[in-house]
Amino acid sequence: MNGHSDAPVSGAKRLRQLLANPSKTVVAPGVYDGLTARLALAEGFDCLYMTGAGTSMSRLGMADLGLTTFTDMHSNAAMIASIDPSVPVIADADTGYGGPINVANTVRAYARSGVAGMHIEDQVQEKRCGHLSGKLLVDREVYYNRLRAACKARDESGTGIVIIARTDAAAGKDANGNGGFDEAVKRLTMAAEIGVDALFFEAIQDEDQCSEVIARLPKIPVLLNMVPGGRTPIIGNDRAHEIGFRIVIWPTLALEAVVPAVEKALQLMKKTGKTPEDQQIGPGKLFEICGLKDLMAFDEAVGGKAYSSN
Repeated sequence: MNGHSDAPVSGAKRLRQLLANPSKTVVAPGVYDGLTARLALAEGFDCLYMTGAGTSMSRLGMADLGLTTFTDMHSNAAMIASIDPSVPVIADADTGYGGPINVANTVRAYARSGVAGMHIEDQVQEKRCGHLSGKLLVDREVYYNRLRAACKARDESGTGIVIIARTDAAAGKDANGNGGFDEAVKRLTMAAEIGVDALFFEAIQDEDQCSEVIARLPKIPVLLNMVPGGRTPIIGNDRAHEIGFRIVIWPTLALEAVVPAVEKALQLMKKTGKTPEDQQIGPGKLFEICGLKDLMAFDEAVGGKAYSSN
């Protein structure tokens, strides 16, 4: 008996399986904490996306202006990936948090934590959300060295973590004035030559440009970033698949749902002194969302009595 026959498939391996199937586009709702991850898992999504903007807002209470550190992002990604290791988590890794050695450390840490995929971008360290204006880029060679470091760390880790190269060149410039659509294509073309697994062209302007992106980029999986109110018009998952995108992330999906709901509840409490009448879930049901029954069953299976109803 070798003990390996029933080993679970890792998130990274599962993500690679999904990307190997050309008939499928991976859809990943944006989650930013354990609760939103649990809700997405309960709905049966094949993949989750840990949003950097959501991480900054939920953990720091700050806008997405590059304030999150490696520790902030890694600890959040690791927690989310640990909830159900069989469901891939793609996580934002910003610029990789420094030079090539830092990038390699970031890849190794994310991989060890069970994160299935991560994207590295070409903004300067003082970065900002990809759908804001005024983005500054590092020059091409600095970006390419980040990607070389990421790919080498991926290969040495043996985990198969999926490395996604992101460029903000379509809506940004480097110190030499290089920027725009063609610059973005050039950077991602070289990224594919370096050996990344997927490409992320940030801030596409319209559906025609979506088609042009797919036509001009190398034939490896391309990710589409869907942010309502951002620079890219909203395209449904089926249409994104028809155009040729293999991954679609919805970073602000949970944020957009939570903010108005919480605002409404707080406003009602301030006005009436009571919670909304439709908020009657109760602690039991709330805890069940976050694994109460499984935890109680585990305790009972090993002889525990702490949660027994007897």
